Amino acid sequence: MSAAPLRSPTLRPHRMKKEESFLGKLGGTLARKKKAKEVSDLQEEGKNAINASMNPSTVDIHPEDTLLEENEERTMIDPNSKEDPKFKELIKVLIDWINDVLVEERIIVKQLEEDLYDGQVLQKLLEKLADRKLNVAEVTQSEIGQKQKLQTVLEAVHDLLRPHGWTIKWNVDSIHGKNLISILHLLVALAMHFRAPIRLPEHVSVQVVVVRKREGLLQTTHVSEELTTTTECFDFYYFSPKPERDAFDTLFDHAPDKLSVVKKSLITFVNKHLNKLNLEVTELETQFADGVYLVLLMGLLEDYFVPLHNFYLTPESFDQKVHNVSFAFELMQDGGLKKPKARPEDVVNLDLKSTLRVLYNLFTKYKNVE
Repeated sequence: MSAAPLRSPTLRPHRMKKEESFLGKLGGTLARKKKAKEVSDLQEEGKNAINASMNPSTVDIHPEDTLLEENEERTMIDPNSKEDPKFKELIKVLIDWINDVLVEERIIVKQLEEDLYDGQVLQKLLEKLADRKLNVAEVTQSEIGQKQKLQTVLEAVHDLLRPHGWTIKWNVDSIHGKNLISILHLLVALAMHFRAPIRLPEHVSVQVVVVRKREGLLQTTHVSEELTTTTECFDFYYFSPKPERDAFDTLFDHAPDKLSVVKKSLITFVNKHLNKLNLEVTELETQFADGVYLVLLMGLLEDYFVPLHNFYLTPESFDQKVHNVSFAFELMQDGGLKKPKARPEDVVNLDLKSTLRVLYNLFTKYKNVE
């Protein structure tokens, strides 16, 4: 094969150099203009970044949040608020509380808005707290069925909360719509109403973005939403100051092996008197939780008949049980005992240490009563 012939370099006419020079100048001008524009754009971007940092935080609005009817509005939590340590703590405390209450149901809540929106967990939680059975279907897959269940559960909640002056800040649509703010308001109210043995973080507020549709356009505003207030408010409604440690704290922490001995002694003491009414106690934490045995025991110890209209002989709700235990505490004070350190709500919530404190005070004063 013969090699390809070598081509001689093409000589460019002098006029091409002139054109090249002209185009080079033109290219240089265009390059300088382009660079100037890039600098201008960069300065504008920097200016916008500075201004943006001075304005309320922007929020990514999901497509479904823009599908609003005229004058309809939707709310969402500002992403920065979700990173607030106190906000995270509030969620953790509430999740841990729910899981503690429902441990026997083998229910584990991991994410409030995903696990509570259909009413199933809320039903179990309310039934456990209020010690009552709701007439609802156990499992509902359809949206209509879920909302019907949720409606029944929330009506039961409202019946409990409204007489105590609670402002209802949630509804079926907001809970089923996985609105975390509404769910948190509901759980905080339940925790406070049922005197949950937890400490909610104080002054938890979040920035909420409200999206409204006006004349076909979306408008956004930022508002602050208060979820919890002060410790004083909690204490006023439902929380007591933490009591000083006593012998029962020491017993539970350092001598749990002796706990059975104490329980046996107290069971012997209460049965000595309750047997007169053909009643017998085998489990201290459960059989005194509704307050009936406490009231009857006080009548036996002080040798008087307690009128049945003063307490609930067969209490059905949490509030009725609290009433009974509180009434028993009043009878104890009438008998010369100091006000019990335990709270009635703790006894109703099956707190063994609180129940033992109450019974031990009775044992100390009435152990020699026949």
